[in-house]
Amino acid sequence: MLRDGARPPGPWIRRGGNAHGRVHQGGREREVPDPDAGRVHGGRWAGSTVSAIYTIGFTRKTAEEFFALLTGAGVETLVDIRLHNRSQLAGFAKRDDLAWFARELAGIEYVHLPQLAPTQDLFDAFKKQSGSWEVYERDFRQLMDERGAFGSFDRALLRRNPCFLCSEASPEHCHRRLVAEALAATEPALQVVHLG
Repeated sequence: MLRDGARPPGPWIRRGGNAHGRVHQGGREREVPDPDAGRVHGGRWAGSTVSAIYTIGFTRKTAEEFFALLTGAGVETLVDIRLHNRSQLAGFAKRDDLAWFARELAGIEYVHLPQLAPTQDLFDAFKKQSGSWEVYERDFRQLMDERGAFGSFDRALLRRNPCFLCSEASPEHCHRRLVAEALAATEPALQVVHLG
């Protein structure tokens, strides 16, 4: 039984119509909890008025796992903040395909916000030239300030259970974490939840 406002452990992966069960991931089988336990519609949890900003990366996920994570979390809007979202290497997450899949398979709106992506120079300095994360983080935050990215951000989007999308498999060294944390800092009731 969950305490009021407590969240079940996540992220979650649904298989077929089951809300929970067993999942094979990385050659191992693991138990997946029911993602809807304690959920009240709209990404909120029983006994809580806290909303969430979700983040996700598509790398190392199948389309099935990716969309199960989104639907299991109750995401209503997928916010693509990638610099390169048309690459053939993106597979199912290529911009036009992803927008169609999100809408048709999961009923999720797709929005591309390139103003929340790094510049090519910043991206290359970190990824291709093995730059330090600390420098990237500092420069990315400065870029967002220069662009006025968060001041001009449509706050109505935060009420539609948004999930910020980038490529990285985990959020630790990804700008989606920085974006979500910056937005959550402006809205005290928001919590950042990384779906993977």
